[in-house]
Amino acid sequence: MSERPQPLTAIEARILGVLIEKEKTTPDAYPLTLNSLTIGCNQKTSRDPVLNLAESEVLAALDELRGRTLVIETFGASGRVLRYAHNFGKVYQLPGAAVALLAVLALRGPQTVSELRANCDRLQHFVDASSVEGYLDELAARSGQPLAVLLPRQPGAREQRWAHLLCGEPVVAMAAAAVAAPAAGRGELEARVAGLEREVEVLRGELSELRDELRNALRASSAHPPTAQG
Repeated sequence: MSERPQPLTAIEARILGVLIEKEKTTPDAYPLTLNSLTIGCNQKTSRDPVLNLAESEVLAALDELRGRTLVIETFGASGRVLRYAHNFGKVYQLPGAAVALLAVLALRGPQTVSELRANCDRLQHFVDASSVEGYLDELAARSGQPLAVLLPRQPGAREQRWAHLLCGEPVVAMAAAAVAAPAAGRGELEARVAGLEREVEVLRGELSELRDELRNALRASSAHPPTAQG
């Protein structure tokens, strides 16, 4: 690649993901109108996170993408309504299978290899999980511009998840780091509480001993009252 593309915004990545998806799933409606594209961006299913974008926001992002040749404007066969198509694979110089994987990651967030294989099936059929891993490894090893990353295993998870790097470092990685810090803080707090509980037990023991000594002193005093002085 002669020039490294700039990182995308979350809205730009969502738009490209929708265009790539709809090109395969609804070819008769592709390229998409602004209205159809906005509906696809705000779709409640197969989206993570779910967005609520206005057409003006989508249009502003389209202008940016068009300036970087990632989106192409066309009037289509009718010649009446402006429509939008993606140019993602050509700009990033990627095969169709890699384009499909990145689109699904952009639309649905980080996923395991098995989840990606299932969610990609309408866009690109992968024979097995190893073929998915092969493309992901290539995306992660791209010289100068990795486009995918294998995230650290989450507590309780059996498989690691992959995330795209189209927008820079994935938010989920930063969130995981943010979660780790409070977890360490909780460990320190629990240790301090345990120490305080031990100190309280010691103080209770000492207080009990003092009570016993006071009680014995009072008993001794009552058993031997002072003699009256003549």
